[in-house]
Amino acid sequence: MRITYLFDALCGWCYGAGPAIERLAALEDVTVELAPTGLFAGAGARSMDAGFAAYAWQNDQRIARLTGQPFTEVYRSQVLGATGSLFDSAPATLGIVATGIEAPGREIEILKRLQRARYEEGRDIADRAIVADLLAEAALTYQAQRVRSPDEELLAAYHRRIDAARADMRRFGVDGVPALVLDDGAGRRLLRGNALFGHFDLLLAEMRAA
Repeated sequence: MRITYLFDALCGWCYGAGPAIERLAALEDVTVELAPTGLFAGAGARSMDAGFAAYAWQNDQRIARLTGQPFTEVYRSQVLGATGSLFDSAPATLGIVATGIEAPGREIEILKRLQRARYEEGRDIADRAIVADLLAEAALTYQAQRVRSPDEELLAAYHRRIDAARADMRRFGVDGVPALVLDDGAGRRLLRGNALFGHFDLLLAEMRAA
């Protein structure tokens, strides 16, 4: 089975879904492919202000209660509290795409590392320099250099990945993330995204249903 995981690196619900995604990727008969949608990149980016920060923190607390994923005070103060900073998932997405070009088997690991850096360590992964630092810390030195100074090949790969993810969103009528598209060999179908949150057995049953 092949699962396309539609996500955005700055989506709190996608961070909450992280443990379930790791469990899926660990299954012997399942391959999980990351499909960054860029929902919060480009036109979807915005400046951080007090109103948006308050809304995000309230939503984050709901995700924490439902999933057990931590959202720390240092994240609240240093990331959400950075008024005027940009809420933009393009840098983190570039980091994931750069990883995928050279080390595709590490994409899920790097997504988790980026999410943990933001929500637990209070590091702003909307900053390309910080994303590059995180890649370098993960011994992805060449990928870090490419994120610091994106070349045409990386930018083209970035746009291809986002275009493909958005095409799937349109095809399956998805208007938000996280979302899962299953290819079981007989065709592709959308799985219920809410099964990622505390209903893993139901997710497995749905995947294996004829």
